[in-house]
Amino acid sequence: MKPEAILINAARGSIVDEDALYRALINREIAAAALDVTEPEPIKSDSPLLKLDNVIIAPHIGSASYRTRSKMAELAAQNLLAGLQGSPLPHCVNPEVYIGLTH
Repeated sequence: MKPEAILINAARGSIVDEDALYRALINREIAAAALDVTEPEPIKSDSPLLKLDNVIIAPHIGSASYRTRSKMAELAAQNLLAGLQGSPLPHCVNPEVYIGLTH
């Protein structure tokens, strides 16, 4: 990564090696980091990342906007109604479960 890069992780905490990230940050190999997820979660209170001024750590709330949570509820309700009707879920994340099934 370039020295002016900012690492952003809102996926899974385990995809970032936090020790390597700490070294990259203190050595200015990257400029900053923003983490919405950590491994473990919550981050340990003695994590050296918490002492850096070029790190922002949020408590896994990246999706906590009104708009996002409203859309999540809408998609869940659509899936629930379809499931109750015995129909394929319209927002299924693993549609391979339907292979070979009859509806």
